[in-house]
Amino acid sequence: MALGIIAPALAAIGSLISGFMNYFTDMFLTTPLRATVKHLEETELKTLKGGGCELSSLKPQLDELGVPLYAVVKEDVGTEVQNFQSFFKREVFLDEKRCFYGPRERKMGLLAFLRVGVWMNGLQAFKRGFMGNILGEGFVLGGVFVIGQGQQGILLEHREIEFGDKVNAEDVIRAVRRIVQELQPFESK
Repeated sequence: MALGIIAPALAAIGSLISGFMNYFTDMFLTTPLRATVKHLEETELKTLKGGGCELSSLKPQLDELGVPLYAVVKEDVGTEVQNFQSFFKREVFLDEKRCFYGPRERKMGLLAFLRVGVWMNGLQAFKRGFMGNILGEGFVLGGVFVIGQGQQGILLEHREIEFGDKVNAEDVIRAVRRIVQELQPFESK
């Protein structure tokens, strides 16, 4: 009986502390600027060796819709990209100018260690066999873009709030379907 009261109370206290820490650390995050196709067009991507991140699991649906999936990384340090390829089995590009991380680059900093979500995401990555490294610049937050064809522009922009913050796969598929639907001839709609 007492355990039935203590467990929810501890969970509520933990949630309150976690929420406070997230609120506190959010104050120090750089506010993202929305990316534009013009900004992304300035990117000079270098091909790295092609490589299951969770987006890789969408491969059958993306292939069916005729939409490619690429990864863009900010640096190629040590065996980092080779290690990543076991999680992402598609083509990987290097963006040395970090255009895909802007227009205003966002960094988490040491305050990331105060966020419960960062610890949980790190633990999940460790359980899946991803060790990471301590080389290079590890504080930059990433994101996911779904970029339409022609004048469609950016259909989905997901910016990480903390390390390991994943995009909703359903949102990706919904945005990808917009590419296909908007490209269909008017008569077939």
